[in-house]
Amino acid sequence: MTQREALEILKTGANVFLTGEPGSGKSYVVGSYVEWLRARGLEPAVTAATGIAAAQISGMTVHSWSGIGVRERLSAAEVDQIASKEHVARRVARTSTLVVDEVSMLSAALLEALDAVCKEIRRSERPFGGLQLVLVGDFFQLPPVLRRSSGGGERQSLFCYDSAAWRELNPLICYLGEQHRQEDREYLEVLSAIRRGEVEELHYERINARRIEPGQAPRLGEAPRLYSHNADVDRENAAELAKLPGAPRAFLMSARGAPALVEGLKRGCLSPERLELKEGAAVMFTKNSPTGRYVNGTLGRVIGFDAAGLPIVEMRSPSPGSVRPAPYIAEPVEWQVEENGNVRAAISQLPLRLAYAMTVHKSQGQSLDAALVDLSRAFEYGQGYVALSRVRTLAGLHLAGINERALLVHPEVLERDRDFRAASSAAAETFEAMGAPERETLQKNFVKASGGEWNARAAPAPARRGGAAARRQAMEAKLAQTLERVRAAPSLAEAARTRGLAESTILTHLEKLAAAGALSREDFSHLLPAAGDLAKIRLALKAKGGEKLAPAFYALKGRYPYEVIRLARLGYDGADA
Repeated sequence: MTQREALEILKTGANVFLTGEPGSGKSYVVGSYVEWLRARGLEPAVTAATGIAAAQISGMTVHSWSGIGVRERLSAAEVDQIASKEHVARRVARTSTLVVDEVSMLSAALLEALDAVCKEIRRSERPFGGLQLVLVGDFFQLPPVLRRSSGGGERQSLFCYDSAAWRELNPLICYLGEQHRQEDREYLEVLSAIRRGEVEELHYERINARRIEPGQAPRLGEAPRLYSHNADVDRENAAELAKLPGAPRAFLMSARGAPALVEGLKRGCLSPERLELKEGAAVMFTKNSPTGRYVNGTLGRVIGFDAAGLPIVEMRSPSPGSVRPAPYIAEPVEWQVEENGNVRAAISQLPLRLAYAMTVHKSQGQSLDAALVDLSRAFEYGQGYVALSRVRTLAGLHLAGINERALLVHPEVLERDRDFRAASSAAAETFEAMGAPERETLQKNFVKASGGEWNARAAPAPARRGGAAARRQAMEAKLAQTLERVRAAPSLAEAARTRGLAESTILTHLEKLAAAGALSREDFSHLLPAAGDLAKIRLALKAKGGEKLAPAFYALKGRYPYEVIRLARLGYDGADA
């Protein structure tokens, strides 16, 4: 599904689980939707499952927003107690849209507690009291860990999609399929193979090619080390800073606003309350620059201090052979908690931290220029994927070790991910078939029912150049390019790679060509599955009517990816099944 399709679905007020690979644009879609709501007088509640994620989106944790706090399960009495708190009841009652980022870190029990609180405060038995819920995240990231049971057994993780609250909500799945961050196609293929559970020798070879011997470690300023424990991180950062000559300069965090929210911001902020720097210190930026000079994860080195005592940072070249950015004077910035457009709390600190080491957990959500990663003792499903997917390019990865478990993902998530992809394709297909007037009516009704003001001029559609004829010619050119790549490619995946599009987009182009009578079987027959598999798929399509893909997918028990079924449906008229 494209970003545009997901955004159009969100605008109808549907409950949505927005997911996709790192760099697919989840944050961009959410940001665009929040702007669209605000333009119509609606203020969404933007929250996250972790303090780190909340700090990055200027929101608060969902625990704080809902009044649940550190509790994971709520009794009926505790739900009543929370609902009686005026400030919590007021914010929940006046919200129409709740965004929860990093939902993979939210346990099933916590999602059910959130559902109970919303129902009680809003006096409604609809899921989450009738709120539009926008769940954002990727279950291939680190999972929630439940506390040890009273019986003393091992700690177990339970994903929130297993909860009764998720099943009752039954969100539409928007699985973003385009890639907007990773330009290294070879590395992207490795990460995608890990997600599919289809890691082959070729992928291991690409990762192992980045292995280094202990004595060959890159200069620490060029690659932070990822550890699993905070103690290792703090020890290494302090030790490396101590090796530099001179006394450190200290920069203290300032704060304002509600104490509880301030504490939440401090816990989630990647910059420390007390930051000590010296000339020559390796640093990493911890926030995106409003002017685009740096992003969260940009690496650099302190080369001095200006007259005001602020550090001057020489940033690392974004890629080998590229021009190094000019040195930058790092000034304090703010992390804020916003509610209803007002700043409830804020902290101010330099957007820097020492970059010799950091935890895998705190690296989640970041994009690093480079990292030294040791996966020789990886023990958790998805741990290797999280660490590897932080690095933008294969050239930026320095591997200290790897074990057989490192590239494994949770088998339950792997199976569920296939369902998510199938459900997303079905949702995209349904909304594609829906006419623009019908979609606009749904959007208008949602805005008015939420108390907003429908005004088409509030967010005008992008200007269209050249009129209908020009737009038609542009689309025809795109389809022609796709057809040319499909004819030459040995597989659908290769056609998508060389065209720079998602496989789902390639299939959409082929379907448009078929509808226009501009596609022959010879154009794509080499991409079809083996004859036996093709016959099974087309029999399932025939039995289920052939118009919708989801019935055939489930009739085939998920043995064939959605993309394969779409490909098999091309040129199928039911007679050759």
